[in-house]
Amino acid sequence: MNHVLEAVGQYWWLIFVFGGTIGGAWKGALAANQRRIDRREERYRLKQQTKIAVAQAKAQTHIDTQTQRREIAKAVDEHDQTDARWFAYEMDLVTLLDFPMMTDMREPLTVEFHKARRRADLLRPTDPESMVGDQPALAEYREAVHAYAIAFDVAEAEAKRRRRGNFAPAEQDRLVRAQRLLRLALDDAATAQERQSAYLKARKELDGLIVLPSSARAQLEHRIAGQIEA
Repeated sequence: MNHVLEAVGQYWWLIFVFGGTIGGAWKGALAANQRRIDRREERYRLKQQTKIAVAQAKAQTHIDTQTQRREIAKAVDEHDQTDARWFAYEMDLVTLLDFPMMTDMREPLTVEFHKARRRADLLRPTDPESMVGDQPALAEYREAVHAYAIAFDVAEAEAKRRRRGNFAPAEQDRLVRAQRLLRLALDDAATAQERQSAYLKARKELDGLIVLPSSARAQLEHRIAGQIEA
């Protein structure tokens, strides 16, 4: 220990020679260590920011997905409601004869309504879930359904306004007779022969005036045929 102290005492002047170098090295080591600490903190901060951004993105995606599901469900519901309004005419032949314009394809408004209906049907997804994430398809379907509903509203309003007004008096009489015959054809209390005869006469009265919807015609014919077979 004494030798060490003697050496320090003997070479104390070296402190002035190398003191700056030693101090600079010490300061450099401290700065390097601080940079390492800063880099670790920066990496930690970036990782935390990334985690937050990923969580926010997932939450936003979940919100967007739920929003799209609601929009799809709303469009499908509007589609169904408009279909139901149309089926009320298509399947009720007696009511249809009060507003024959609804199936008169000579009328531009009727043509537009049926075109809009076909387009909405074509764009309707078989599985609504398949449309989630496909915003262009959703937008196109939603617009088609709106167009269908609006076209139906316009056609129905005009059909109710006109009723049978577009037909000549003699043609209106034929429509009234056909309506009465169809009521008999739909009457379960009538015999099978009465119903079949009434239906055939109604078809004859309507020949050249309006075309009955194929679905309602087929359903009525099936009912009559079933009663005859029974």
